[in-house]
Amino acid sequence: MSVILNIPADARWAQNGVTVAGGHGQGSATNQVARPGGLFVDDDQTIVIADYSNHRIIQWKMGNTNGQVVAGGNGQGNRLDQLRGPTDVLIDKETDSLIICDYGNQRVIRWSRRSGTTQGEILIDNIACVGLAMDDQRYLYISDYVKHEVRRYQIGDKNGTLVAGGNGGGDGLNQLNWPAYIFVDQQQTVYVADRDNHRVMKWNKGAKEGIVVAGGQGKGNALTQLSYPKGL
Repeated sequence: MSVILNIPADARWAQNGVTVAGGHGQGSATNQVARPGGLFVDDDQTIVIADYSNHRIIQWKMGNTNGQVVAGGNGQGNRLDQLRGPTDVLIDKETDSLIICDYGNQRVIRWSRRSGTTQGEILIDNIACVGLAMDDQRYLYISDYVKHEVRRYQIGDKNGTLVAGGNGGGDGLNQLNWPAYIFVDQQQTVYVADRDNHRVMKWNKGAKEGIVVAGGQGKGNALTQLSYPKGL
């Protein structure tokens, strides 16, 4: 689920963070990750990570020095017990399952968290997914970098409803260009990291075009600019 945090406008972040997963160089051991992508934090602060180059989903319980492979990890491939470059993951709490963007296989997979699960099931295939989000009503949102759009799905629905973009790749307010990670708030407003437009877009529910809320001033390092944003 998307989680809304009430962070004061004058909040200041600590200058030094604490490593909670990985930190032992790039690799495939259970204390390592390789090009980690999206992550999800469960209610008990367990962190579930799309471990892109290891073709697996790995979870870290708070305070542990080693993670646990919970999906994939059987080499890259398109079998149901394999993943190929997963980019995002979330937990569907109602079914206690992982929902995974299996980027390299262009499919969305559901993988039960119950012990003994050895493979996933395909929820949606032939989709160039990058980012995932789920709202309070269990609608699933998926960004598609080929169609330059975001769609909303009921679990089990194969077609979905267009909620952002879908007018070809471009920089118009009704367009996206390689949408990456997404966020959905309690009003079903969709925020999109519009990567190749170097901006973040906000699409209100039912809107035909979005609003630029960050960047959009070309690629660059000025405080008014972004450069290939992916996460948000």
